[in-house]
Amino acid sequence: MTSPYLAAALEAAEAAAAVIRMAYRGQFSVDYKADASPVTEVDIAAEATIKAVLKSHFPDHGFYGEELGREVGDNEHLWLIDPIDGTKSFVRGYPMFSTQIALMHKGELVLGVSSAPCWDGALGEVMFAEKGQGAWCDNQRLQVSSTNTLAKTTLSTGNLARLAKSPAWARLGELIGRVHRIRGYGDFLHYHLLAGGKIDAIVESDVNILDIAALSVIVHEAGGVFTDLEGQPLGLDTTSVCAATPGLHQQLLDMLRWTPPA
Repeated sequence: MTSPYLAAALEAAEAAAAVIRMAYRGQFSVDYKADASPVTEVDIAAEATIKAVLKSHFPDHGFYGEELGREVGDNEHLWLIDPIDGTKSFVRGYPMFSTQIALMHKGELVLGVSSAPCWDGALGEVMFAEKGQGAWCDNQRLQVSSTNTLAKTTLSTGNLARLAKSPAWARLGELIGRVHRIRGYGDFLHYHLLAGGKIDAIVESDVNILDIAALSVIVHEAGGVFTDLEGQPLGLDTTSVCAATPGLHQQLLDMLRWTPPA
């Protein structure tokens, strides 16, 4: 049975999808943040829409959004929102972007909705999960693969700038030489593929918690393991990812031996 939290998050994601689809490949203003990453009026409108839906159900909760910042709430519930994760893709008109909505309860991520509204044409793709209730795409329960050997592993990498400047870069090269296949699906897509059992492992060194909070719940509830590259659980300051099947996760950590650059 869908909880009130998950029902509200799915409602918010669908409301944001309507905003995003109306603007996709159309005309909209684009500005740039201090780090040179783009932000559009659609990002801001979608986040405002998500917050409005969630606040109509839970007016006392806290909110932490990519565009509208932090709003302190009841100290137990914090919604993490990235209205368009992959704005660069959205701006250039290809569908590698998603809306990410997660709920953190007393510091633990307990719910995630990942909506890719323009993926696969007008159909889109929505995955969601709640602690103890499994991970789902439509009416299909998701399960990571049973792969447990590097020789059979499909590994996807995402943002790797910090890893490339560290000693772990050479170790990643060794890992790539041992896996079956290497790809760079990136953004929401490789996490959806991992949760659905289509790939087996993901490594990223440069992320924001808002990019991955919802996806981490989905992968975990699909039977996967999702930590940072040091093997630590996710928190608001997390900036790296090692996500994989249970049989592969520790092998990846052991090979990479990641220490973030100073």
